[in-house]
Amino acid sequence: MATLPHLFLLLILFLSFNSSLAALLNLNVLTFGAKPDGTTDSTNAFLSAWTRACASTNLATIYVPKGRFLLRSIIFRGKCNNNAISFRIDGTLVAPVDYRIIGKADNWISFQYVDGVSIYGGKLDAKGTGLWACKNSGKACPSGATTLSFSNSKNVVVDRLTSLNSQMFHIVINGCHNVKMQGVTVIASGNSPNTDGIHVQLSSGVTILNSNIQTGDDCISIGPGATNLWIEKITCGPGHGISIGSLGKDQNEAGVQNVTVKTAKFMGTQNGVRIKSWARPSSGFARNIVFQHIVMKNVENPIVIDQNYCPGNKNCPDQVSGVKVSNVRYQDIHGTSATQVAVKFDCSAKHPCSGIRLEEVKLTYKNEVAEASCKHAAGTISGAVQPTSCL
Repeated sequence: MATLPHLFLLLILFLSFNSSLAALLNLNVLTFGAKPDGTTDSTNAFLSAWTRACASTNLATIYVPKGRFLLRSIIFRGKCNNNAISFRIDGTLVAPVDYRIIGKADNWISFQYVDGVSIYGGKLDAKGTGLWACKNSGKACPSGATTLSFSNSKNVVVDRLTSLNSQMFHIVINGCHNVKMQGVTVIASGNSPNTDGIHVQLSSGVTILNSNIQTGDDCISIGPGATNLWIEKITCGPGHGISIGSLGKDQNEAGVQNVTVKTAKFMGTQNGVRIKSWARPSSGFARNIVFQHIVMKNVENPIVIDQNYCPGNKNCPDQVSGVKVSNVRYQDIHGTSATQVAVKFDCSAKHPCSGIRLEEVKLTYKNEVAEASCKHAAGTISGAVQPTSCL
């Protein structure tokens, strides 16, 4: 038989549990007029749900049930009255079929100045194939929109999200702090132009885990001002690999530092792990970079530093890169190269690459010995290194 103190304790626990439930604000987008038919414009309904969540001082969840929800370009803007708004998505958000409707905007779905936003699940279908066809035909086309953008935000979580057929970049992290992305899936054709999977710039404390990226450009691209990045358990292909850069596009540019790429697999990609900069004066740099525990399968350029980057060799600056590349470690990298030169360090004549370290690297080309090429690069090797180092 329960004693009075026990009953009193149970009452306190019950009241506490119910008060915590009351403090949770649950918002279903259907309540605000969203239609899961894929043809009715649900943009205003989603904005109304966001406005309600952002105005609340309680924790808030915006729920998107199964179905297809048509959205035009949409901005979820802070600052909010609470720092814990979650999107739980069981459905698919779809862009208009006419790529011109969102193609002239910078972003399709954008979060600006938010703190504590989380996205769990869901699919984003940007329907980018029409714009890719336009670009590949040589016609005059809009630039296209990034599918999902976070800018000037902090404490962001993206978990188990799928991005399909983005017009331009799939996901962009710009000017953010403390971002965690895990279980992300990116899918686009290998010939889709400028469809970087995840792009990070001017941001710190970004973690990308357990993600599968298939696209037509860099699987992950790391731009100026990115610091303290941890990237682990990534599968990339098709795509252009994981790239730091391009750097040096501007003369006054923030550097990249403290980046770790660990336990990654590249399959049939144009590049594996790459650092690239334009051949022009710049204050930029890339330093304290680690690439480790990586498998290459039929990769065209498994390990590359390219400080004469100029895609398509059009309007190349043809100067000398001012970007300083230093303290880059390649450890436990194995697999096959699709070209004979498996390791290429093409560094700046004015600021040679320094502190390059190769440790336990084994790359082959058609079951033959691959080659390495070095220009203006200095460093050390340890353990078995194949192809024979040119450092």
